[in-house]
Amino acid sequence: MGGAGWAGSWACADAGGAVPRVWDMPKRPIVAPQATPGSPEQRGPLEQSFQALREELGLSETYPPEAVADAERAIAELALPERDETAVPFFTIDPPSARDLDQAMFLERAGQGYRVRYAIADVPAFVTPGGPLDAETRRRGQTMYFPDMRIPLHPAVLSEEAGSLLPGQVRPAYVWDFELDAQGEVASATVYRAQVRSTERFDYEQVQAEVDGGSPRESFALLKEIGEKRIALERARGGASLPMPEQEVTLVDGSYRMHLRPPVASEDWNAQISLMTGMAAADLMLQAKVGILRTMPPADEQAIARFRRQAKALGVPWEEGVPYGEFLRTLERTDGQHLALIYAATSLFRGAGYTPFDGSTPEQVEQAAVAAAYAHVTAPLRRLVDRFGLVICESVANGREVPGWVREALPTLPELMKASDTIAGKVERGSADAVEAAILSDKVGQTFAAVVVEQRDKGKLQVQLVDLPVVATCQGQAELGSTVQVTVVAADIAARTVTFELAKG
Repeated sequence: MGGAGWAGSWACADAGGAVPRVWDMPKRPIVAPQATPGSPEQRGPLEQSFQALREELGLSETYPPEAVADAERAIAELALPERDETAVPFFTIDPPSARDLDQAMFLERAGQGYRVRYAIADVPAFVTPGGPLDAETRRRGQTMYFPDMRIPLHPAVLSEEAGSLLPGQVRPAYVWDFELDAQGEVASATVYRAQVRSTERFDYEQVQAEVDGGSPRESFALLKEIGEKRIALERARGGASLPMPEQEVTLVDGSYRMHLRPPVASEDWNAQISLMTGMAAADLMLQAKVGILRTMPPADEQAIARFRRQAKALGVPWEEGVPYGEFLRTLERTDGQHLALIYAATSLFRGAGYTPFDGSTPEQVEQAAVAAAYAHVTAPLRRLVDRFGLVICESVANGREVPGWVREALPTLPELMKASDTIAGKVERGSADAVEAAILSDKVGQTFAAVVVEQRDKGKLQVQLVDLPVVATCQGQAELGSTVQVTVVAADIAARTVTFELAKG
């Protein structure tokens, strides 16, 4: 691939396919989906490395024909829900290139508070339990994102067409209906199936530009208003946010370039709607004593004490009594000492997993970074577990028994998602390593300023380059948070490796 048209950006697909959402275990940034590359002979060294990584992980670009046929049959036989909400002007906010649109929203004022309707793609309507498509999605677990393409959870005919909440198209959906008070707290919440039709699609930059321009349409003004109130509530209950660096790579005239892409506030406002829905889903499940939660234990006292010592050693003020989640919000990625602390803080976000239950509530119900019980239900086109969570919540909210096929699957979902998360982690790390090798492939012998973000065993350092958003490991000794000079010794795109050493003197 050549020219200046190819680009990728690191983002974790959790809330709407936007930036990494830190109520899950923070991950190394991954590359967002792009168009499928050309034939093997048209692929450059970086694209060949991505293809090799897919082959190593057993990820095929081809969806099994029997599963595609199962999806096509379900699409042809689809019966839309009786409830009709196609008159509601839902809209979507997603990255510009996305076609697998899971969520659409409509916001309005209601007295002193608000009404939020949040439509989620009705994937269960297209997947027959026990059928070929069901089996394939359980094997895949989630959509895998590479810089040059995505390996989807569902075939494109479903995920990018019949099941996607594309504008102007009537679609089945699970509609979450919230009443919020003046502070943004949920006063009531329910969920039902309905026909919906999104009227417009936007991206985050469009929303942000209108808001910043001072005369946004009502829906964007409400999103900002509600989003900021929900962020304030998150802070009040002790939720934690970790500003891991986000990266963007472009291919310009045969040379790869990378830079940081600062997130815009509209991404957080949008994510708060998803987060609110996940919390409401968890409440429904816990009331009914059946469901599957996304859980994470709180950081242990030793980890927090160690992190506090690191902050003190780096000279970053942290007042007594300030929770670590609030402290993290003060850190800036452009400050070397702060950057070192951001990397160190990942030790506080460990142990995230899925906790199923049926008949009694589990001992661990909270997702510590959310500071509340939380469930995944807003990305069913891209994550397996959400399909089951939606069916549970809609059944409970409407006084029906949870279907047997859902209850039977609950004990199996944690291992399926764990296996899928393991592969996704390898995709993220391998993709990032390949891109970093490509960025530095024509810079062997050059020296760069870098900040020491971690001291490892055997005399190794992890450093973040100052002028390029590249994280590297090199041999040597230096103070945590200090600025050093490192030289690129080797960069191998095929092997996805880069070798650095501390510059002499």
